[in-house]
Amino acid sequence: MSLPDGTRGRRTALGWLTIAMVAAACGAPTSAPPEAASTETPAPAQPQSTDQTVPAVDRDAMKEDQEIAVKAVDSFWHRHFTQLSGQPYQSPRVAGSYIGTNGPPCGGEPESVPFNAVYCRPGDFVAWDDDLMAAGYSQIGDAWVYLIIAHEWGHAIQARLRSDRVSVAAELQADCLAGATLQGAADDGLIAIEPGDSEEIAKTLAAVADDYPWTKESDHGNAEERTSAFNTGAEGGVQACI
Repeated sequence: MSLPDGTRGRRTALGWLTIAMVAAACGAPTSAPPEAASTETPAPAQPQSTDQTVPAVDRDAMKEDQEIAVKAVDSFWHRHFTQLSGQPYQSPRVAGSYIGTNGPPCGGEPESVPFNAVYCRPGDFVAWDDDLMAAGYSQIGDAWVYLIIAHEWGHAIQARLRSDRVSVAAELQADCLAGATLQGAADDGLIAIEPGDSEEIAKTLAAVADDYPWTKESDHGNAEERTSAFNTGAEGGVQACI
């Protein structure tokens, strides 16, 4: 994914294909917003490399993609949140990237969780471990960054909705919202979908699914469930997720 044509080189915008199941090489935990009284932070997940060795990656290019993803996702919700809820939209804080335990604490936890991406409801912020992003960026592609950020933003949106509009399967709903957001941002001209992005999205959804040993069973759904949820949002828009 990228900025649209004319802003950063020549790109080809494509419509989303219904993505297929693809095996992936690394994993990423994401977490649903806790109940308002809870300060629980997500448990860390482990990538396939047990020593968490992060491949070499162009971090400047990755940072640029993170900034584009944040701007596109936030701009999409600025345009469409009121249509969904009837309420004005307020952006979550972007605590940005960290490494290891040096990120922002959430609730009563004194340290961030390594190799994690999270929406923290008590602090109303999204954050991610830069090494997690680098692992996926290197092994899967730039669409990894866009999906992880769109998914965590989906949890921020859930926190802004009435409780009866938040699914019990909160992680799958966040995947659905991510699909609606990325397709909607492309439709709005905020990003361009490039050849290969659908395959990268499929790999990302497989990598963060519960049928991998480093994720907690039933937290996020298996790869087929996550792919289906993303496709529902991409094809049906935000209303299909609520």
